[in-house]
Amino acid sequence: MKKYFAIVAMVAAFTFGMTPAVMAQEEVADEAVAEQVDSAEAVVDSAAVDSAAEAPVVEEPAAPVEEEEGLHKTLKTKFIEGDAGFMSLVAIALVLGLAFCIERVIYLTLAQVNTRKFMATIAEKVKADKIQEAIDYCAGTRGPVAQISKKALQNLASTDQNDIATIERSINIEAEVQGAYLEENCSWITLFIAMAPSLGFLGTVIGMVQAFDDIERAGDISPTVVAGGMKVALITTIFGIIVALVLQVFYNYILSRVEALNSNMEEAAMSLLDMCVKSPKCKK
Repeated sequence: MKKYFAIVAMVAAFTFGMTPAVMAQEEVADEAVAEQVDSAEAVVDSAAVDSAAEAPVVEEPAAPVEEEEGLHKTLKTKFIEGDAGFMSLVAIALVLGLAFCIERVIYLTLAQVNTRKFMATIAEKVKADKIQEAIDYCAGTRGPVAQISKKALQNLASTDQNDIATIERSINIEAEVQGAYLEENCSWITLFIAMAPSLGFLGTVIGMVQAFDDIERAGDISPTVVAGGMKVALITTIFGIIVALVLQVFYNYILSRVEALNSNMEEAAMSLLDMCVKSPKCKK
């Protein structure tokens, strides 16, 4: 029986490929190998950490910041890119138109007076029979209202033109003259308002002709061939329209001031007629 058990044990050991002693030795060997592997991995990790720490940090270059162009710079650039001949004409139209607009604005601003206060002062002087003093007061005041009042009072102070019909006629004539002064140079402003877009459209037509000439020379209709002529055409049109819009705004403001002064003249004319009728020097 003992031999039988010994044989069974040997067969079992052979079947599983190891004996208890061999198994113990192999376990010890496996533990040693595992320790060596762990130590090697630790060395590799420490080396990787050291190399990462010693490696220089490379900073990525910052993206260039593009400066935004202002409106003034953009308009200047586009003005230069346009055709020099037609862009110069558009610029001249703008300068001359603005010159006439500024002159009219200054003239109409200086011509504006407080009509009710002025006429009240004249009425007090006429009522006090100080007509010459009232004439001198009108001569020292700017504006069409003062000129109409001066003309009416001069007729009232005369001996042969102091009837109400003559005074009324002189007021109407002076009002027409002063109205013409108010509208002076406005026709030039309207001319430049019409010329600016017309010059722009003319530049557009010439730019289109240049584009077709480039197509004919190149024998190709690609966008790069026609881009130059099209750019000139569009830029001249844009600036012509801008000039017309600017001058139109000034022109409408000037017309509003002219209308206000015409209303003041009508109000002053009615006050003058009523004042002259009540004066003892007026022939009825």
